[in-house]
Amino acid sequence: MKSLSLFTILFLCLAILLVDILVFYWLQSIIQFIGSSLLKTIIYVLFWVFTVGLITSIIVLKVTLDDINPIRRYLIISKFYGLAISSFVPKLIFGVILSILYITNYLFSKNESLIIVPLIGLLSGFLPFFIILYGIFKAVYKFKVYHHVIFSRILPKSFNGLKIVQLSDLHLGSFNYGYDKLERAIKKINHLQPDYIMITGDLVNNYAWELRGWNTVFNKLCAKKGKFAILGNHDYGDYSQWDSQEAKQENLDAIKQFYVDIGFKILLNESQIISKNNEQIAIIGVENWGKPPFKQYGDLQQAIKGVKSIPFKILLSHDPTHWSEKVIDKTDITLTFAGHTHGMQAAFQYKNLQWSPIKYKFKHWAGLYKHNQQYLYVNRGLGWLGFPARIGMRPEITFLELRTN
Repeated sequence: MKSLSLFTILFLCLAILLVDILVFYWLQSIIQFIGSSLLKTIIYVLFWVFTVGLITSIIVLKVTLDDINPIRRYLIISKFYGLAISSFVPKLIFGVILSILYITNYLFSKNESLIIVPLIGLLSGFLPFFIILYGIFKAVYKFKVYHHVIFSRILPKSFNGLKIVQLSDLHLGSFNYGYDKLERAIKKINHLQPDYIMITGDLVNNYAWELRGWNTVFNKLCAKKGKFAILGNHDYGDYSQWDSQEAKQENLDAIKQFYVDIGFKILLNESQIISKNNEQIAIIGVENWGKPPFKQYGDLQQAIKGVKSIPFKILLSHDPTHWSEKVIDKTDITLTFAGHTHGMQAAFQYKNLQWSPIKYKFKHWAGLYKHNQQYLYVNRGLGWLGFPARIGMRPEITFLELRTN
């Protein structure tokens, strides 16, 4: 997680203060119906004690952040993200809606305004608050299997019905060694009886020490034919300060070794040929490649060098931007697996309709995409980063079946 500057922190605190001033103004119009002066005073005091306490804590945390143990630091930051967002967003919606209702007050009679406006205001504040609480305490570990079938006329018949489970963006540091939480996902995965399991990067937030004890959990993953993995942008340690380049490299090497220890073949700009009944497919893995400021470690041409003659190719590439920039219309790779976006961990989804603010940054951000006969699947992520919640964007286990036409 990137560290925010003191100026940015102060600006965010000012935004919190301004929103709370607006909310307090409208809150008084609702509190007026309470007859007890003592109860009104208690509500007002609690309101401002929370606001001042939150802003003070954020500033103090920023000033003292570097002196805090890295594990404890990350957990504290995540909790404050959750607290700040669960407070700020409902208040912002509450203040904006009441302001709009006030401006358009001519739509209601005076008597209607006394009842309708406060009622709508309360609902506009409490509803988002409870949705966010559900996202923090329930949905964040409510793993969902997304099942898709892809048909391809160039898939060798020997591989018809091939079952692949994709995982991405586990960010194990965010689980705070809560092994039992992820074991729920392991059970779902094993129930699917996949031929291959593929992890498309961001195993950790930053550090190899986040992996302590997780080998026992991941060794329970069962795949009939093999397991593959690539690195994501967070796996390189680029968002942390290191005493030396050697220390950073040791961290990266430890993450690679973890994959080896749990039975995964890690593909670093390389490929693996899978054979069955004298027919072949290729699994290709590239290192992280994204548009700046994301690093471009990936070398697709190097990765496909030995498999160009194999018609059906599967690519693992962490950032979905790589597909549109380097894969479609430039290669004959049939299927690409990616992750990275998390679906912003917040979206509106209903049947085939889905929307998230992340779509304005990433053209391909969640689910299955097709361009001519080339496919991209963007996993919504199994873990979380920063904001400790998932709102309308449950953690994903991708289950994809390949079939011949």
